[in-house]
Amino acid sequence: MFTGLVEETAELRELIPNEVGARLRIAAPSFASEMRLGDSLALNGCCLTLASDAGGFCFDLLQETLDRTNLGGLASGCKINLERAMLPDMRLGGHFVQGHIDATAGVLEKRRKGDDLFLRFAIPAGGGAMFVEKGSVAVNGVSLTVAELGDEDFAVWIIPHTRQLTNLGALEPGDRVNLEYDMLAKYVLRYLRMSGVGGAPVL
Repeated sequence: MFTGLVEETAELRELIPNEVGARLRIAAPSFASEMRLGDSLALNGCCLTLASDAGGFCFDLLQETLDRTNLGGLASGCKINLERAMLPDMRLGGHFVQGHIDATAGVLEKRRKGDDLFLRFAIPAGGGAMFVEKGSVAVNGVSLTVAELGDEDFAVWIIPHTRQLTNLGALEPGDRVNLEYDMLAKYVLRYLRMSGVGGAPVL
């Protein structure tokens, strides 16, 4: 479980395809000495297991992970958002994030207003019911508030701290980001769908 508050970014060193998916290697983060093999770490919001720390932090990605996230399309040298799993005594400054990516979304618009950054994204097919204005969504693992909501897109504002600490400031139109919908919204929609209440949409 995570909070969507990114701790830092790390450089992608290499992504090596194999028979079951790929092995991803990043530069060791500042908290490397506090992690052990088997620990969980969210990379761009995707919960992965530390498989090796020899020559860099390595993670094994199944084909399902490559198909569902943006990790397989990243270029060496790019920055990846990192967050360690939360502790039970931590303050929940973001929202509950599981590290299970639901879909990827394309960046439609990027513009600056003073020191703040406005980003608009396309809503993935079938995902419209997961968004509410002022609700939560995790974008590349960052807990954000939906500032504007259209039928086919949503927008967020990025404050300077978030822009500097994460990889969201480097996004450009056409880039793809990982999305994790709000966990509570998914359970509510599932309940409504299974109980047939209110003609809940089938995703």
